[in-house]
Amino acid sequence: MIEINNVTKIYSKNNPPAVNSLTLKINDGEILGLVGLNGAGKTTTIRMIAGILLPTSGKISVDGFDVVREKVKASNNVGWIPELPNFEPNAKPLQLMRYYAGFYKNNDEMEKRIRDLLDMVGLSNDLNKKLREYSQGMKKRFAIAESLINDPKNVLFDETLNGLDPEGVKFVRNLILELKLRERSILLSSHILTEIENLADRVAIISHGKLIKTLTKSELKNLGKMKIYIEIINLNDFRENVEKILKKYGTIEKTDGQLVLTDLNVQDNEIPNILDDLISNKIKVRKFEPVGESLEEYFFKLIGERQ
Repeated sequence: MIEINNVTKIYSKNNPPAVNSLTLKINDGEILGLVGLNGAGKTTTIRMIAGILLPTSGKISVDGFDVVREKVKASNNVGWIPELPNFEPNAKPLQLMRYYAGFYKNNDEMEKRIRDLLDMVGLSNDLNKKLREYSQGMKKRFAIAESLINDPKNVLFDETLNGLDPEGVKFVRNLILELKLRERSILLSSHILTEIENLADRVAIISHGKLIKTLTKSELKNLGKMKIYIEIINLNDFRENVEKILKKYGTIEKTDGQLVLTDLNVQDNEIPNILDDLISNKIKVRKFEPVGESLEEYFFKLIGERQ
């Protein structure tokens, strides 16, 4: 579990705080998505949790251990995958993993874990290469293996999905879900908001270092203004009647061979009445799909209102 209580980080007195009075909690077995524009304070927050940076004020604890006063115990339970991993370029993966393992324990059991991790991230055929020969995607895979060497209870993904090919994105996505099933606390920062929307149990939106909104899984499904995507069988035969019915409930738009009902003038719990109205008028409906705004649409609208 990660707890951030009223944390502020100031790099310079001449500039606004990078993080400003931030309070967040990430429970065991929970994926918290952290989203914001560049410079919003996401990476600073992650680095403070990892113990790389110290907060100017406030408190961060990992599984009850203060990251400042009990740094070793707190850091022992954190795995951190930075956006741009940076390793000794002339090192080889086994050599470097054994070095990192030395901070915890180094025995036959750990040697097996090292090899299992490198196999899990798909690097078992590249163990004789130096890290300078690795692509950026391969370096990220190595960073994932390195971050999990002590099987931490809390894992921080800082823009880990950036720069990965589709196979790499799928691998990280499945890994995150596996860690969740193992009751790990997961903080996922990404500019790929569709992935955040699909993976996160909650989403925290920050701007200029401040938390401006936290969304639950159920709220993510009903963001902003609702739209209804409708497909009618033999629409041309019933178009006039269909449009007459739908105009009572909102504005009709047309896209990709289907109708989209927007600017609804009914409450969410009344939306089924629209489908009932169509069916009672003997209109055959192939598709009736109410959807809210995407997280990306909602995010940019929310951020735009605060700029």
